[in-house]
Amino acid sequence: MSEAFAPLKLFATLLAFWLLLNQSLAAGTLAIGVLVAGAIVLFFRSSLSVVSGHRLTPEALLATLAYVGFFLKELVKANLRMAALVLNPRLPISPAIVKVRTRLTDPAARLLLANSITLTPGTLTVEMQGEWLYVHWVVAPTTRPATATREIVKGFERHLEIMYG
Repeated sequence: MSEAFAPLKLFATLLAFWLLLNQSLAAGTLAIGVLVAGAIVLFFRSSLSVVSGHRLTPEALLATLAYVGFFLKELVKANLRMAALVLNPRLPISPAIVKVRTRLTDPAARLLLANSITLTPGTLTVEMQGEWLYVHWVVAPTTRPATATREIVKGFERHLEIMYG
């Protein structure tokens, strides 16, 4: 979809979000949503490019759903691993800052990747430099970039590549 439709995509996304939050299609709620979404698009469209970079194809929408599912699965797994780690009297940690590479070129996709890594317990993105992310890993089985990339990034990245291209 061309850049000409980016403001329309942003408007539709903001309006949909507004309607979901309000759980109402009442005329007043809809009118306020249209006004607020329109004002945001008018005044802030250049700074809200996260939505405009997302593709609106059936594949991208399916990838978005798969991404949310993958993230939630990883979130639960990481929480269980961290709980087991904290409850272990030996506290078997081996923290390290690892360097991982991403193939993503879209800035919004890279930001979403970094935030997803940070939101997953046991990992924290501490810096982004171009294609490299530096991640604090509580239990680092390796510091080799290729292995760390495969372990931390690849699952998220395969969905983001479809979503953002």
